[in-house]
Amino acid sequence: MPRRLCLGTRAPPCRLNSFNLSDYDPMAYLDDNFLLNTSTAQKLFHEVAAHQPIIDYHCHLSPRDLAENRHYHNLTEIWLEGDHYKWRAMRANGEPEKYCTGDEDPREKFQAFARTVPYTMRNPLYNWTHLELKRYFGIHKILNADTAQEVWDEANQKLRQKNMTTWGILERFRVKVIGTTDDPCDDLHYHKRLKDSDCPAKVVPSFRPDKAMQLHDPKAWNLWMDNLGKAAGNDCATLEQMLEALDQRHGAFHQMGGRASDHGLESLPTKIAETGEAERIFEAVRSGRHVNAHEQEAFNGFLLCFIGELNKKRKWAMQYHLGALRNVNKGLFDKLGPDVGVDSISDKQQIEGLATILGELSRRQQLPKTILYNLNPAQNYAFATMATNFAEGGVPGKMQFGSGWWFLDQLEGMNWQLNALSNLGLLRRFVGMLTDSRSLMSYCRHEYFRRLLCKLLGDDVQAGLLPDAPELRSLVQEVCFQNARHYFGFDV
Repeated sequence: MPRRLCLGTRAPPCRLNSFNLSDYDPMAYLDDNFLLNTSTAQKLFHEVAAHQPIIDYHCHLSPRDLAENRHYHNLTEIWLEGDHYKWRAMRANGEPEKYCTGDEDPREKFQAFARTVPYTMRNPLYNWTHLELKRYFGIHKILNADTAQEVWDEANQKLRQKNMTTWGILERFRVKVIGTTDDPCDDLHYHKRLKDSDCPAKVVPSFRPDKAMQLHDPKAWNLWMDNLGKAAGNDCATLEQMLEALDQRHGAFHQMGGRASDHGLESLPTKIAETGEAERIFEAVRSGRHVNAHEQEAFNGFLLCFIGELNKKRKWAMQYHLGALRNVNKGLFDKLGPDVGVDSISDKQQIEGLATILGELSRRQQLPKTILYNLNPAQNYAFATMATNFAEGGVPGKMQFGSGWWFLDQLEGMNWQLNALSNLGLLRRFVGMLTDSRSLMSYCRHEYFRRLLCKLLGDDVQAGLLPDAPELRSLVQEVCFQNARHYFGFDV
C-alpha cells in the first residue's frame, strides 16, 4: 500500500554544513555535453556544429582595437570594459556605479563583479561567465568573491601570452568575418588598415545611419549632417545633396567589404513622405527649425526607403533591430550618455510600420534582402509571418526572422525565436547567430547557440517529430556557417 502523508510529521532539519566543497568537481559544470541531453544532439554538436567557423555578421567591436591587434593588460579590460550586461547585474546587486562605469582600480572592479556572479544564477550571465573562463583561459573554477584573486591571477598570466591578442583570439575561435557597426560619417581608417593587414578575420563595416533620422534634435542633426557632408565631399545643403552623400558613403563602405546596413529603431515609420514633402522638411530642420512628430516620421519613412534602394542596388542586406526603448534612466543617461545599460524592451506595436516600409519597397521592386530582429517576444509570431509575406524574387531565405537579440540572446529567448521561425518559416534557411557584442569575450555565444540548436533537433528526434536523417547534419552546418556566407556574399 502507498504510504500516507502524515501532516504532523516534521521534516528533518536542513544541515547547511553537510556539503563538503572539497567533494565538488568544477569540471562537471558546463562539461562536453552541456545542453546536449540526447545522443542525436551530442552527435550533431560534436561532429558538425563544433567544427564550423564563425561569421559574426553584426557586432559592436571596436575597429581600432581590431586594427591595432590590441593586447589587453588585465581581465577587467577584456571582460568588463563596455559590457552593459554585467553593469546591469552589478547595479542590481547593489554595487556602486564607480565599479561599473567609473575609474575605480581594475582589480576592485573585477572584485565587484566576482561578488555579483553568485547572484546571477539562472541569469544567462552565469553560464556565459563560466563558459568564457573555460574557453578563453582554461579556468574551471566557479567565480565568486573568494576565488576572485585566483581567477584574476591565472587569467592575467594567460593574457600576457603572445597569442592572447585580438588577432590571436579571432584565430583561436576560427572567426572568419566580423561585421562592425559604423556611422556613415566614419572615414573607415581602421577598416582600411585591416584590409591591408594580416588579421585572420575579414573585418567589414556595416552602414548605420540612425543619426540621419533624429530630426527631433535639430542642433545635433545639423552637426551630424555637416560631418556627413565633409565625409562625402559636399555641404549637404539640400535633400538631393544629402542623398548623394549617403550614396557616396554607402559606396565607400561597399569598397571596404560592407554588405549590410543596420537600423536600431524603436519602431518603423508608418508614414512615407513624397519627395516634395521630404524636401520641405529637410529645409526646415537644416535651417534649425523644429518639425512635428508627423513630419519626422514621414521623413524617416522616405529615408528608409531610399536606403533600401541603395541596398538593393549593391545587393546588400538591410537589418532592422526593432523594439528597444533606450536611455530610460535619465539620471544615468545625463551623467554617462548612451549604451550604459539603461535600456528596456518597448511594448510599441511593430507590424504596421513593417508592413508600410516593406510593402512600399516591394511595390517599387526595390526590396533588398532583409533581416528583422524583434526585441519583444510577444510579437515573435507577428514578425515571423511578416518576414514570410515578402519572400519574393527567387532568392532563398531573402527575408529573415533574425536571431534572439539583446535581452533575448539567452536560452529561453533563443528557443522562442527558433520555434516561431520553425513553425512559420524555414529554419534551414536561417542565417544563424551573431554576438551583437562590444566584448571580444563573447564568441562563446556562438557555441551557446549551437548547443541549443542541436538540443532542439535532438529533442525532436527523440519525440518522433523528426527523423535522425543526414539532412539534420546539413541543417546544422548551414545554420551555423554556410547560410550567412552565402546570404551576405562573403568570400571565405
